[in-house]
Amino acid sequence: MFFEGSEKKIELHIDPSAKSLRAYPRDFWQQALAMADASILSNLSNSHCDAYVLSESSLFVWQHKLLLITCGNTRLIDTVLFIIEKIGTDHISGLNYQRKSEFLPHLQTTQFEDDIALLKAKVPGTAYRIGHLDSHHHYLYTASQPIKHEMSACLLMYHIEGEVAQYLRSAEQSCANIRRLLNLDRLLPQFEFDDHLFQPCGYSINGLFEDKFLTIHITPQERSSYVSVETNVNFLQYPFNIFAELLKVLNPRSWDIIGLNTQIEQRGFPCNRRLASCDLKLNQHNDFNYYHYIQAESETLIAEVL
Repeated sequence: MFFEGSEKKIELHIDPSAKSLRAYPRDFWQQALAMADASILSNLSNSHCDAYVLSESSLFVWQHKLLLITCGNTRLIDTVLFIIEKIGTDHISGLNYQRKSEFLPHLQTTQFEDDIALLKAKVPGTAYRIGHLDSHHHYLYTASQPIKHEMSACLLMYHIEGEVAQYLRSAEQSCANIRRLLNLDRLLPQFEFDDHLFQPCGYSINGLFEDKFLTIHITPQERSSYVSVETNVNFLQYPFNIFAELLKVLNPRSWDIIGLNTQIEQRGFPCNRRLASCDLKLNQHNDFNYYHYIQAESETLIAEVL
C-alpha cells in the first residue's frame, strides 16, 4: 500500500487588528479543510492555541497565526485561498508556503508552480527551490511583508528502520504504546497530547504546553516511510536534543533539519554525513536554514521484483 507522506505546509500571520483566528468556529475550519479533502478528527486546546488532528496531518490556530500541514493528495492551496479570502488580503501580515518533493509527484493534483501562480495573485512574494530538481528538494514561497516569524524547527525522516519501525507497520499497535516508544512523556513531560492511529497504519500526534507546540506524523510503509516532526520548543531549555532522541528511536536512513530563525545543533545525532545545506536570508528579519543528512554507513540494497 502506498500513501504520500510528503507534506505541504502553510504558516499564515494576520494583523493584530484583525479578528482573532480562534474566534472562527470549528465549522469554519471544517469548511476550509474540505476544500483540500481533509477533515478534523479531534482537537486539543489551551489558553494559547487550538490544535486539530486531521485526516491528513494537523492544524494549529493561535490568535493571530495558523500553521496547517497536509499530506497525501490534498489540495492545500485551495484551503489557503479560501482562508485568505475570508480573512481579507489586507489583514495578511506574513506567509510561508512550503512543499517537499513527493515520492510520486505525478499522482498530485497540483504542482508547486501551479500553487504559487494562484497564491501570488493574492499575496506577493518570492519562490525558492532548495535542492536539485532531479533529486531530493524543497520548495518555499514567502510573502514580501518583512514581519518577523517566530522560531520553529522541523525534522523530516526518510526510510525508518529497526524494531520501532517494524512495530509501526504491525497490526498490534496502540496510541499509548507508540507514545511510550517515542519517549514523549519523558522528552516533554509538561505537554498535553492528542493522537490518532490510522488503519492499517499511520500515526499523528499534536502536543501543547502554553504557547509551545509539537506535532509528529508517521507514514511507516516500508517502501516510502516518512516522518515529520515540527515544534517551536527552544532546544536550549532542555538537557537533550529532542530531534536527536527521535532519530535514535526511528533510525532513518536519511533526514532533513529545517530551521526558521533558529539553528539546530547535530549534538547527539546518529553517525552521519551531511550531504547538503542552505542558509537563506529571506529578508532582514527571517533566516531559513536547511540541512540534509544520511547515515554514515553505506546501505545494502535489495532488488525488488516489480
